[in-house]
Amino acid sequence: MARAAPGPLVTTRLRPARPDEQAVLAAWRDDPQSPYEDFSGPAAPGTEHAGRVPPPAGGGELVVTDDDDRLLGSVSWHPVLYGPSPGSTAYDIGISLRPAARGCGHGWRAQRLLADYLFATTPVHRVQASTDVSNAAEQRALARAGFVREGVVRQAQWRQGAHHDLILFSRLRTDD
Repeated sequence: MARAAPGPLVTTRLRPARPDEQAVLAAWRDDPQSPYEDFSGPAAPGTEHAGRVPPPAGGGELVVTDDDDRLLGSVSWHPVLYGPSPGSTAYDIGISLRPAARGCGHGWRAQRLLADYLFATTPVHRVQASTDVSNAAEQRALARAGFVREGVVRQAQWRQGAHHDLILFSRLRTDD
């Protein structure tokens, strides 16, 4: 049986956003292209006047590009505390890719690059990510990026007027 010819090599890069790209990124955040990115809808009960919760201090964002430096989306991270000591800090990461960039391998590569970047530039031991229980594509991407599925975080995310279950994944500094 003949092997299929390999497709074009997919290159994924991370870099800081340039000042002229900030407006594009802001517009993308205001125009969700996936139900998993749509945080519109009524406020969660008891939070009607709280407004949007900013991420904890210490996070960041990098843009995802291809080999032509075309913007494909962004990745971000923020600290999560599992105890009072500095060694108990993990980073929680997220990704947002534009629809045209999905299904091409950019997502898993970007998340792998981001975890590698955080391990190389910070003392953090744990990088984690979560996704909706129905988001099979992101679950596959996280597994391919070297993250281990840990379990379901029940009704952790308020989105589109309801609480949603998430699946938590992690990658440790000591993992391959």
